[in-house]
Amino acid sequence: MSDENKQENKNEKKAGDFKPRTLLIWIGIIGVISVLMMLQHRTENKPKELSYPDLSKKIAENQIVPGSGQIAYNPQSALQKITGRYYKLDANGAPEIGASGKTNEVEFKTEIRITDPMSKELSESGKFKELEPNNMALNLLMGLLPFLLLAGLIYFFLIRQIKMAGKGAMSFGKSKARMLNKEKNKITFKDVAGVEEAKEEVSELVEFLKDPKKFQKLGGRIPKGILMVGAPGTGKTLLAKAIAGEAEAAFFSISGSDFVEMFVGVGASRVRDMFDQARKNTPCLIFIDEIDAVGRSRGHGWGGGNDEREQTLNALLVEMDGFDTQDGIIIIAATNRADVLDPALMRPGRFDRQIVVSLPDVRGREAILKVHAKNVKLDPSVDLSVTARGTPGFSGADLANLLNEAALLAARTGKKAITMPELEEARVKVRWGRERRSMAMSDQDKKYTAWHEAGHALVNVMLKHTHPLHKVTIIPRGQSLGSTMSLPKDDVLNHRRKEMLDMIAVTMAGRIAEEIVSGDISTGASGDIQQATNLARSMVCQWGMSDTLGMVQYGNDHEHMYMGRDMVQRQDYSEHTAQEIDAEVKRIISEGYQVAKDLIDGNREKLELIANSLLEYETLDGAQVQEIVDTGKFTPPPPAPKVEPPSGAMAATPLPEVPKPMPPKLPGLGAPAPAAA
Repeated sequence: MSDENKQENKNEKKAGDFKPRTLLIWIGIIGVISVLMMLQHRTENKPKELSYPDLSKKIAENQIVPGSGQIAYNPQSALQKITGRYYKLDANGAPEIGASGKTNEVEFKTEIRITDPMSKELSESGKFKELEPNNMALNLLMGLLPFLLLAGLIYFFLIRQIKMAGKGAMSFGKSKARMLNKEKNKITFKDVAGVEEAKEEVSELVEFLKDPKKFQKLGGRIPKGILMVGAPGTGKTLLAKAIAGEAEAAFFSISGSDFVEMFVGVGASRVRDMFDQARKNTPCLIFIDEIDAVGRSRGHGWGGGNDEREQTLNALLVEMDGFDTQDGIIIIAATNRADVLDPALMRPGRFDRQIVVSLPDVRGREAILKVHAKNVKLDPSVDLSVTARGTPGFSGADLANLLNEAALLAARTGKKAITMPELEEARVKVRWGRERRSMAMSDQDKKYTAWHEAGHALVNVMLKHTHPLHKVTIIPRGQSLGSTMSLPKDDVLNHRRKEMLDMIAVTMAGRIAEEIVSGDISTGASGDIQQATNLARSMVCQWGMSDTLGMVQYGNDHEHMYMGRDMVQRQDYSEHTAQEIDAEVKRIISEGYQVAKDLIDGNREKLELIANSLLEYETLDGAQVQEIVDTGKFTPPPPAPKVEPPSGAMAATPLPEVPKPMPPKLPGLGAPAPAAA
């Protein structure tokens, strides 16, 4: 920053230093000092209290200084205040002469009742002057008190609250962008892992800011805007913090919601003010988090062209690439809803480059775990590569939460370091929820749950195109009474039709097994039915996996209204096609139901053995279920020390469940009935 810009900023600060609060503080300090001085003066010159006999004696001896006696009469009180001065006598009884040659006098005061005889004597003696009380100051104060009280209420309940919210009358249009302090931000590119390609692209910004001639000598131009797109928790904001930590330039940070205001024109004014601040600090970086709050497509939803949000977006478009723009300002934005952004915002010249921050692969997950492991104490026997292979679909935030949960579990059990059992339990807890052992279940509910989950597990192991079974349990987790957990061997990039069909068969198996043992059906399979229906409909309408309807997309991805698109969902296919879609979805689910039923009917003894083992041991690993399917026998696991669940506030407050898109969860009897919900 140049000296001229620094001096200009100092002048602006000096011009805006005056605040009403400062004036009030100084007035209060002066008032307190004045009151203290008055109290000190009154203490030093405090009149002497005289009793009735002493006052009568001094009056009889003519000791009262002529003209000094006064009687302050107050009709609202039953007392009269008598003040005056009397001569101080020496040892001979004569008035004492001071060093200045004048007689020494002593102030006195006393109070008597109006009905006292002395009151009449003092009035008739002529030595005391009767004074009417001066209530002018009191009357003035009483008259101004309502106005002062009203002014105080207005200040504290209106003006003060508005100023605390940063919305003073003179700062409505001021930008809320904050310049990031490099001393507080210690995050660099070393703290970002799992997104190597994205990190390389944003590294060009830092390199350009440090050595712009390297790019300019070949005619290259740094992008004006970079849009980071990715699922929640993948590290978009963390990557922006790393850019701020590495860049040797001013870095402004603001949220997209900070532009939106209920007052017309405030958002556009804040956009202009933000770019004015940026021009004074060029070259600089501006990071706008969650830009979809202000950058959604224009002309859709409520408000039309006069919508305040659209006016804000128009101002942002002009400032990024309009008639009066200049180089040196780089915009970095982050969103997980790039599909709703306005096309004018996405064109080259505004956001020239889009960086996809995707979910990390197995090597990225291991690198992320190593970064976060620096803040916790791991046992030397811990192998983070094993945890990385067992967490497909986890984002960077999920992995950080996994290590934190493992640290909490190790601390609760009194361990000095995190071991593999804590990491395994934390992984299951983050993906499928926390165990709810305190939940009261009847023996009949446990039996039905065991058969339900045994049906899922049996069909999952016997089908060819399913993910390997990881664990099956009848211990309630999250919102489910039991869970059948499967994990893919590798990261899932594509889904095959055979895999989808087998997955539908696995979801149907729980209802079939439960009906065998109970002779009835329950609401426990509602989650299975919903998952199978959504999967079959996606196969037909989006993925072209239906031989009857072919490779045609039906529908518009079921976008919700008011999300930056049309207010009303349009059905772009005929009623006849809709009937064919429904019939095809029903056919796919019915075929999956029949596949699962045939497998269960042909392996009834194995199903019963899995269910009975679940009732006895509550949890079975995938290898144990595989052993039952292959040999028809079950080898009981060695007894392990049972760890009681933690008690107290931590045990009573379950942590929120983090949903995962892949692999799918088979909740068993987990989905409650709508009426119960």
